[in-house]
Amino acid sequence: MKFDLSSLPTTLDVLHLTFAGLAFIELILLVILLCVIVLRLIRKSKPSADSILAKANETQQSTHPQVLADAKESKPEPAPVILKEATPDAALQLLGLLQQEARFIDFIEENIKSFSDADIGAAARIVHEGCHKVLHNHFDLAPVRKENENSRVTIKAGFDPAALRLTGNIVGKAPFKGTLVHRGWEVTNTKLPKLAEGHNINIVAAAEVEL
Repeated sequence: MKFDLSSLPTTLDVLHLTFAGLAFIELILLVILLCVIVLRLIRKSKPSADSILAKANETQQSTHPQVLADAKESKPEPAPVILKEATPDAALQLLGLLQQEARFIDFIEENIKSFSDADIGAAARIVHEGCHKVLHNHFDLAPVRKENENSRVTIKAGFDPAALRLTGNIVGKAPFKGTLVHRGWEVTNTKLPKLAEGHNINIVAAAEVEL
């Protein structure tokens, strides 16, 4: 097949210029359209900052319970409170001394409803004197607080709850300011008598038989 070169136009007229301009415009529009499509594809494939933050939050929320569970498992448990069992020997010995010196058990076990106040007062005086003797012969006592009662005191943080009991409106944390209602008592020394071997400590008062 041969081309006739003489049939090709040798001059540019208005119609040819118009066709050329339209073709150029279409080419530009096609390039712009391709650029828009490419940009959209890039945006879809590239994660946005919001999506990254959302995924990070989801990951943190999903792992947060596990982290808390691991923290709870790794947290050492508090040491168990070991209760010291008190032997009854000293208490029984003290009860025997109170009965011996003050007839304490006799007074407590007596039905005093039929006695007059004067009779009860006279018996209470004997019991009081005997109890006072037992306490001062076998125990050294000292007040827990040195301040005078009804004086204003300041309780600092870290106080011993066994030695100091707070009452009233307790709000917030120490230090507290209040009124000393009772100074408390503390045993600084115990002087209970020694027991003979084989002595039955459960007998706090021996039965008496008159012959």
